[in-house]
Amino acid sequence: MEKDISSFLKEFLKSRKRIGSVAPSSKFLTKKIIDNIDFSSAKVIVEYGPGNGVFTKAIAEKISSDTLLYVFELHEPFVKELKVMFADYPNVKIILDSASNINKYLESDGKEKADIIISSLPLMNIERNITIRILKASATALCENGQFIQYQYTLSAKKLLQKVFKLEEIKFAFINLPPAFIYLCKKK
Repeated sequence: MEKDISSFLKEFLKSRKRIGSVAPSSKFLTKKIIDNIDFSSAKVIVEYGPGNGVFTKAIAEKISSDTLLYVFELHEPFVKELKVMFADYPNVKIILDSASNINKYLESDGKEKADIIISSLPLMNIERNITIRILKASATALCENGQFIQYQYTLSAKKLLQKVFKLEEIKFAFINLPPAFIYLCKKK
């Protein structure tokens, strides 16, 4: 665990615009997010900004063999780590690309829509026009009752998320470094 934290902090210091936290997400935050997913009905799940794969691992262990998990990461060292970590998971696709290109990947695999999108992206650290593009692409990618779950360390993303999604609830994960707000959104 200490190695995970120190290597994560090292990557954070090198790429602050791409990595939104100084440490991996806690088990408590992971459980709070995972508990909001109906794994029995989700056939396409997407994760943005997996970092070192804390959420990815929790999701991969719960999905059925006919569910596809797309994982978007821009930081190459994390992508390399994730590809090794999930090499034995045929239904987990690690993608080195922007989350704004989600629809291209769904289309190329013959998937109409995503059921759930989980985002760990540091929305307020990313250029605003890129953030808007990612959120709009996400809204397009979601199925009719699709769920968008975003966590952040402040409430500053609330208005931005409300422009694109129907914000249903905000939860708080106190036991995390730093503590996090979990935005539970639905497609408008």
